[in-house]
Amino acid sequence: PDVLVINLIELNLGPVAFLTIILSTFIVLGTFLDGFAAMVLVLPIVLPLIESSAVPNMLGFASDSSDLRIWFGVIMVIIIEMALISPPVGMNVFVVKGVAQNIPMREIYIGILPFWGAMIVALLLFILFPQICLYLPNNMIQ
Repeated sequence: PDVLVINLIELNLGPVAFLTIILSTFIVLGTFLDGFAAMVLVLPIVLPLIESSAVPNMLGFASDSSDLRIWFGVIMVIIIEMALISPPVGMNVFVVKGVAQNIPMREIYIGILPFWGAMIVALLLFILFPQICLYLPNNMIQ
């Protein structure tokens, strides 16, 4: 893990490219692993990387901010759900197939596309406007 962290830091990627690589990694891992397993394996490596990168500055957070952790948690939930409905494994797709046995898998995967699109739009909004994720938690504290 330390070698991976050092290599990612030495790439000197911009915050958007860095975030894209991390989120893509979670989607790939989540297609083959359970979402919880993917988070347990990778999150201890990724969260310190996110905190020490330029991502907090891009979003307007302090690097040790709890807002950053809440924001990243919301992003992670969406990414893991995207992974759970992604081919080839997509565990949630097989749950749907078990319920609707007469529908072919191809049709189920085609039916997933609007949900993928909605999640991508949500991710873009949450990355461009992180306060959307933080509105409710920040108002619950007051």
